[in-house]
Amino acid sequence: MAKFQVFKGKNGEFYWRMRANNGQVVATGGEGYKAKSDCLHGIELVKTLGPDAKIEEE
Repeated sequence: MAKFQVFKGKNGEFYWRMRANNGQVVATGGEGYKAKSDCLHGIELVKTLGPDAKIEEE
């Protein structure tokens, strides 16, 4: 099953990444968060908004 991982970087900020069933990283938050709660909120936004997001080509 895919999973989100939260971790603390060397700079002291929190980051998240999503791993597929095979362990490969398939998504990241792309930015650091000073508070772990903000990082977790970012994950919740992806989970909530992701299923309805449109795909756009540029």
